[in-house]
Amino acid sequence: MQMNWFQERMARWATALVAVTAATALLVGAGAEATTAGLVFLVLVVWFATLSGYLLSLYVALVCAGAFDFYFLPPLHTFRIVGIQQWVALASFVASSIVVSRVAEMARRQALKAEQRSMDLERLYALSQQMMLYEDAERLLNALPRQIEVVFSLNGVVLYVCETEQFHTSAHDLPLGIRGRLQAAVEGPHVGIEQAGDFTVMPLLLGLQPVGALGWRPASLSREVATAVSAQVAIAVARSLAIAETARMEAAREAERLRTALTDSLTHELRTPLTSIRAAATTLVGTDGLDEESRKDLAIIIDEESARLDLLIGEAVEMAEIDANLVQIHAAPHLARTFMEQALEVSRKNLGAHRVTIDAEDDDRPACFDAHLLGRVLRHLLENAAAHTPTGTTVRLTSRQTQTLLEFSVEDNGPGIEAKDLPHIFEKFYRGKRRPGMRKGSGMGLAIARAILIAHGGGIEATSPPGKGAQFRFWVPLVAQDADGKQTSSNNPG
Repeated sequence: MQMNWFQERMARWATALVAVTAATALLVGAGAEATTAGLVFLVLVVWFATLSGYLLSLYVALVCAGAFDFYFLPPLHTFRIVGIQQWVALASFVASSIVVSRVAEMARRQALKAEQRSMDLERLYALSQQMMLYEDAERLLNALPRQIEVVFSLNGVVLYVCETEQFHTSAHDLPLGIRGRLQAAVEGPHVGIEQAGDFTVMPLLLGLQPVGALGWRPASLSREVATAVSAQVAIAVARSLAIAETARMEAAREAERLRTALTDSLTHELRTPLTSIRAAATTLVGTDGLDEESRKDLAIIIDEESARLDLLIGEAVEMAEIDANLVQIHAAPHLARTFMEQALEVSRKNLGAHRVTIDAEDDDRPACFDAHLLGRVLRHLLENAAAHTPTGTTVRLTSRQTQTLLEFSVEDNGPGIEAKDLPHIFEKFYRGKRRPGMRKGSGMGLAIARAILIAHGGGIEATSPPGKGAQFRFWVPLVAQDADGKQTSSNNPG
């Protein structure tokens, strides 16, 4: 590094000597007078002062003074000065060269400072723009050190955040004491910028309140830039932490709202079958003289309402498991046709007089999926179709495989879903307009189906063209087993 600097300096001085020599030769060859030569030499001094600084311009001024005396002040071709006029001319040239080079050097430094300030502003703006891209506090704090390092061409940045008491860094070779120095910069008196080995450390203050500390290397940032960067980072850290806290509070409120809605819904839904069961049981126990047919009707009511109660409790348990992230995927090879036939057999009682057709493409090619989870989804869609379509109508089951997905669809030819209800049918506790003859629902079934499919890496959608019934299409990624028996999946959206 030192050698390169020396070589560069020597090259500049050699270039200056060549330039003065060439200018002198041209002036002598053209027969220029002393005044003209002095002006040309003065221009050379100003040029090199602007280009490289005061020392080089002073060197050029001395060389030009020697050439001016030797070639243009009588007696020519000697360094002897005769007469007061020649002394005045040489002294004026030397003084003018020194003053002009000094002024040019000051102008050059001011231009460099202005350019540096402009570059610093552009970097600060770029940093602020990058910080605005993150809404998540954790991602922002992890990305900030690397962003600062790249924007300001540093070689390691460390960020300490007081609230989380965590360190975020872009460097892998941190000195042993840097973490302690960052904590001390926050906990002790705030002295501003200080050195900690090869790192520069500065507290991050929001007003008078410390939110963390920042360390960087090398010490290439000016105090003004470091102060501006620290202020920006402090605001970004405080903002991201505030957003994270707001998100936590909102999530807590949403969870509380859902718990309240679940409690209210279950309380309302459970009371209806319980009331029916209690009334039928009371009639059976407390009424004498009931004929066999009346007893049978009451027993049927108790059986149906008990089944409904069991369904509601099961859905509530399923939703609780999903909300607690307890759903696990256990994929195994299955034939799509066999899977649909098994789901149909389990749901046969609830389908009543509805006819069900099965159309399975690639039914001779097994696919790996979780039959238990998908079975819950498929059975719910089958029973849902039977509950919302006239008795005796047909429900069509189909399946197909693409390169990455296994798709199923459940299609009926009933009255369909109203357009205003279609965007909301997968929301918890949402129940559309009930038609005559439709059974009551908890509003959780489709929400549970969607949550199961999302946990499986898939999805579900519903369409209902006017007058053509409803179609539910759901999909999961195909899971393949490698030679070691491990499972891999391709998770593409449908």
